[in-house]
Order: sequence, then structure tokens, then C-alpha cells
Amino acid sequence: MALNLRIAGLWPAVTAAGLLALSGCSQGGGDSAAPAASGGGKPSPTASAGGELAIPSDADEETRKQYVQENAMAACMRAKGFTYTPHVVTYDDALAPVDGEDYDAAKKYREKYGFGLYAGAVYRDDPNVFGSAASNKKHEDNPDSAYLDSLTPAQKAAYEKARGEKLRNGKHDLGPGCLRDAREKAYGPEKSQAEIDRETAEESQRALAAQQALNGDPQLVSLAQEFAGCLNKAGIPVTTTQPTSIGDMVKFQVGDTTPADGILSLDEDEALARLTHEIGLAKKDLECGRKFRAAYFPKHAKHPFESVTG
Repeated sequence: MALNLRIAGLWPAVTAAGLLALSGCSQGGGDSAAPAASGGGKPSPTASAGGELAIPSDADEETRKQYVQENAMAACMRAKGFTYTPHVVTYDDALAPVDGEDYDAAKKYREKYGFGLYAGAVYRDDPNVFGSAASNKKHEDNPDSAYLDSLTPAQKAAYEKARGEKLRNGKHDLGPGCLRDAREKAYGPEKSQAEIDRETAEESQRALAAQQALNGDPQLVSLAQEFAGCLNKAGIPVTTTQPTSIGDMVKFQVGDTTPADGILSLDEDEALARLTHEIGLAKKDLECGRKFRAAYFPKHAKHPFESVTG
């Protein structure tokens, strides 16, 4: 699953809730033999002499569209006399181990990173650890920053007009320009609000039906109760026993403890203490839910859904 997670220092709020957790995540001991921490991004390859990026042969549909958009954007800006270097940051499946679908991979991951919530505050210099300073910097970097800094105010204004996007009252206003044209080439003509509302309603109904099927499954209900009982014995509070929610429950409880100003506001000792506590909870959660997850994921594959939580 290719994901765009641009939240500094926190586990992303958007999760595949039916998947229990996103598959949506260094200095101080980051070794190459360990699993990659949550949410590492891979920068796109260097543009060719013609100014285009080669689309990876194994790219999924969403990633392919990002490449098409960036290449179209570069061609359009170049035609208007400006420099634009196409760049795509795609997210690999570094988050996948945390969800527990693959027990062995999850165990290895959680023993070092927990749920991936506080890892970025401990492994701050590892660009592959979601929320680390190095990861944040990598995703904020603009390959054209030096070029843009060299432009005069008048040239910058012309550049922004050609690009076609303005920030107004905190919102991105997309007007005529290269960005709109590039998006249409990648994603097709912009949909009307009525189309968007209709598709959203249809997807909501489909997701609700999938959730109801999973939450009403007798085997999953029984295993979720067993999961909850194990957590209670481990001293972990249980706030839900719904099959579609219990797998993420402990992770979100830990997520609720992250500081409002971000995990990077923590000092080294506090960050390590919180990660150590998180790892303990993540390991207990994994063991308690092992039988449940083994039954849940195959059934979720027949009733997939995504939602926004957190």
C-alpha cells in the first residue's frame, strides 16, 4: 500500500481500520539487520536528461499517477520558461509489520519500535523512522529550493502564476496553471462536488456493510472477547471489544499520550522511557491478539474497508 504520511512526530491519524493498523510509520542503535521503522519514504529516481522520471515497473496505480503528474508538471513549467524538477516520495510497506497480520514480522518490529509512535524521538537521525528529524527533513526537502531562492520577487510571482496554486486563508486555491493541467493528465478532469458527494456516500455505505459483517462474525466476536480478557489480565484497559476496533485499541491508547507539540519536543531520556513502555505494551498486545488476528485478517480480505480514526 503506497501511502503519503506527512505528519511530523505523530502516528498518522488515517488508518485502514479494518486492517487494524496501517501497513499509515537512526541515531542510537539503528542497525541494518533490524526492520525499517515506521513510514520510511523512498525518494524518486533522478530525472532523465529529458527532465522526466521513469515510472517504476512495480508501481501501484496511485504511485504511477503521482509520477505522471510530476512529469507533466515539469514539462509544463519548462514550456513556460521555468525550472521544475519532478520528484515523488513514495512510502514502502515499512509500516506493515506493526499490524500483526504476519506474527513473526510484527514481533521483530515491535521488539524495537513498539507501535512506531515514539521511535522517531529515539532514532532521530534515521531518515527511515517515521517522525524522526531526518525523516521530516527528507519529506520537506524541495530539489528546486536553491533555484527558487535565486529568483527575484517578480520572477517568483511569475513562477507561482505559472504553477497555478495560491495559499489563501490557510487553504490551497488551485487556479489555471500547470498544477491543474498536470493533475488532470494524471487523474482525469476534476470532479464536481456532486460527484464527490455521491461517491463518498457510496463508499461510506460499502464500508459500513463491511464493518457490520466483521463485527457480527461469531468467531471474531468470541476471539475478540478472549483478546480483551488477556489484555485485562495484563493490566491493559479495554475500551472496545468490536472486532474491527480492538486490534488498534492499545496502539491508539499509546497515541493519545503523545505530546501536543510533537515527540521531538521530548528530551532523550524521556523519549527512551516512553518508547520502552510502548514496546512493552505492543508486545503484550501482539501476544494477546495472536489468535484473533490470525482469524481476522483473512476475513477482512473478503470485507475490506478503510476509515479515518484516531
